[in-house]
Amino acid sequence: MNNAIVFGSYVPGSSLLHRLDPRTKLFLCVAYVVLVFFANSFVTSAWLTVALLVTMVLSQVGFGLYWRGIRPLMWIILITVAFQILFSTGGKVYWHWGIMSITHDGLVNSLIIFFRFMVIITASTVLTATTPTLRIADALSWYMKPLRVVKVPVNQITLMISIALRFIPTIMEEAGKITNAQRSRGMNFAEGSLVRRVRRMVPILIPLFVDSFKRAEELATAMEARGYDPAAPRTHYRQLHWARRDTISLCLFAVVTVILFGLRIIL
Repeated sequence: MNNAIVFGSYVPGSSLLHRLDPRTKLFLCVAYVVLVFFANSFVTSAWLTVALLVTMVLSQVGFGLYWRGIRPLMWIILITVAFQILFSTGGKVYWHWGIMSITHDGLVNSLIIFFRFMVIITASTVLTATTPTLRIADALSWYMKPLRVVKVPVNQITLMISIALRFIPTIMEEAGKITNAQRSRGMNFAEGSLVRRVRRMVPILIPLFVDSFKRAEELATAMEARGYDPAAPRTHYRQLHWARRDTISLCLFAVVTVILFGLRIIL
């Protein structure tokens, strides 16, 4: 097993989650994300967190690996939370300066946003860590079958999604290599003001974009050379099979949902 994972990368294994049908995992992940927005108190949020922790244990992927996968996205979460704290209004005012202020409602909303970001990203990482990209694409294609009646290009859409998921870890790995190369040349990303730090990201972003476009062009050329036809009917080497464990998983998720709404009513 790799010593680090990122969102979009698959970690081989034989756990219960690895053996679930990808349609089950995709449905549960999307449904869990929806449930997150129904958590309106500490108790309901804690209940969903416990359910997610149990799922992470069942995946048999170490918690440290999940954290190393989420860590690159933390700065996006923290910036969003900071904006929520400084520019939200309502409730008791603790600090005020110009257009910025720290209020009670702003702090509460920032905690809610932080919780939602963390559990949604973690749940998505559990899905991608236990399901190969092509299997996720197969599940998406299965769910989107009814759209073919109205001439929606399902094959093209699932192909784009699978390619995007496939190259997320590749691009993040490339960004790490470029960052290390800049550091070896004496670049220090931790010093200076915020504006200077942002400017120092330019030597990383430019080669990253150039490399991404080059990789996309090479992939398109390879697909054309192999005679890929987006309009042709697709065949699949690995077939989707529904098993008893998938039904049990849906039933357990139904129990989690019922308890969540029960807690909402009681509290």
